Amino acid sequence: MKQEIQSYNDSQNIEDKEISNLLYAEISAFLIEAENKIWHRHPVWFLDGNPIVGYSKLKDSVRLLFWSGQSFEESGLQKEGNFKAAEARYTDVKQINLDDLRRWLEKSKNIQWDYKNIVKRKGLLIRIK
Repeated sequence: MKQEIQSYNDSQNIEDKEISNLLYAEISAFLIEAENKIWHRHPVWFLDGNPIVGYSKLKDSVRLLFWSGQSFEESGLQKEGNFKAAEARYTDVKQINLDDLRRWLEKSKNIQWDYKNIVKRKGLLIRIK
């Protein structure tokens, strides 16, 4: 684990640290080819420079965010924002269903909207996979 991400996870309370460490381990194991780093103050994984998945500490939970998640058509993910993102929120590590998480991670590789060029396209999202 990169030091910056380790520091991020270590800064959480005990429950949120457990959630963050499990999410990190599962995402990293599944998206081996992805680059990961702290981006906008939280851990994010990228494929070819395009943000795919990340997690962040919210006031009352840890949010798992898939940038193209609305296109996954998964009932366990909720719409987030005005683009194509979807999220799941956790307050306890036991709430994470690993089968769901792995299925979502597989979809994150195969269903992608081009967030990398969203500014250049003035807010227009184009599906790239």
